Amino acid sequence: MDNDVFDQFIEQLQRYVRERLIPAEKAIIEADAIPDDILAEMRDMGLFGLTMPEEYGGAGMNIAQYVRTIRELSYAMPCYRSITSINIGMVCSALKRGGTDAQKAEWLPRLAAGEIASFGLTEPGSGSDSAAMQTSAVKSGNGWVLNGTKRYITNAPFANVALIMARTNKEALPKNAHVSAFIVPMDTPGITVGKSDKKMGQAGSHIADIIMEDVKLPADALLGAEGGGFVMAMQSLDNGRLSVGAAAAGYARRALDSALRYANERKAFGEPIANFQLIQQMLAESEIEIYAAECMLEDACRRADAGENVLRKAAAAKVFATEMCGRVVDRVVQIYGGAGYLAEYDAERFFRDARIYRIYEGTTQILQLQIAKHMLREWAAQA
Repeated sequence: MDNDVFDQFIEQLQRYVRERLIPAEKAIIEADAIPDDILAEMRDMGLFGLTMPEEYGGAGMNIAQYVRTIRELSYAMPCYRSITSINIGMVCSALKRGGTDAQKAEWLPRLAAGEIASFGLTEPGSGSDSAAMQTSAVKSGNGWVLNGTKRYITNAPFANVALIMARTNKEALPKNAHVSAFIVPMDTPGITVGKSDKKMGQAGSHIADIIMEDVKLPADALLGAEGGGFVMAMQSLDNGRLSVGAAAAGYARRALDSALRYANERKAFGEPIANFQLIQQMLAESEIEIYAAECMLEDACRRADAGENVLRKAAAAKVFATEMCGRVVDRVVQIYGGAGYLAEYDAERFFRDARIYRIYEGTTQILQLQIAKHMLREWAAQA
């Protein structure tokens, strides 16, 4: 997207977030759902097709523009990003990287128009451990038969399509070559979606199990080469991790703005608590860390757009931004004091909403191991 056009889009998005999305948050919390009229507006704004190429009906944003957009959108409550991010982050990325011309022509316009996608990797007994994956895809005639269960799948209750990872070899092969990726329409016979899980926070965003029992798929449901699914998933997760990092940075900014406003309004000992130095310390530390996260995200995106392998840097940015967000929302509760523990005030919700960022798209601990593994591998290659 042209930079001038993008700047205009960001200005429009910032107004939309503050004038439309934030005022709707109370109703979303009560209903645990985004209203249909807001979803229609988000589709009209092109928020489901940010990264899709223009020839498929998308905006054609590069990674830096996409991540900046997510950061601005995530100033509002997390469900707005959640409903769009699987489309524009992981599934679009996988289709662009591994899809045939026919697959791109079939699915990218539909996703850009606002059909909702899910990404099925995690299972009851496996997440990052692909060797423990139980979902299987067995060749049958000219197609495949899928069996298994995926757990904690974002958007599953209302998804139109899912990108499902399944093992196409019973043995755990080197480089996870036993895992393949499949494009699975959610209305395919044999698919059942479980009840939406009750969560700590993130109202309006839904996760559920996807259960597959003898799900018959055509041969062209396979995305990319057989055995290439896990690599494709991990490459797509680079975008997903940058998106989660951006969401954390955007929400931390919202929480800090809320604390700044409260500190200036709340009085103690006859003056605003914003005048107290230890309150100022918490405000300043939060500003410093948000700025650092924003810089990390911008650097990782710049490198990704330049064609660099950013697996390690995307992981680092995600870890720092999400851990930072956790620290910021904790300080915000502290600044609010007793009010911060009450559901009547925003600080309590910020605290609950932010906790998941350190878990999904790779926990902090898994990503730390991944970063260290790549550091050690590079050191060994140079030794």
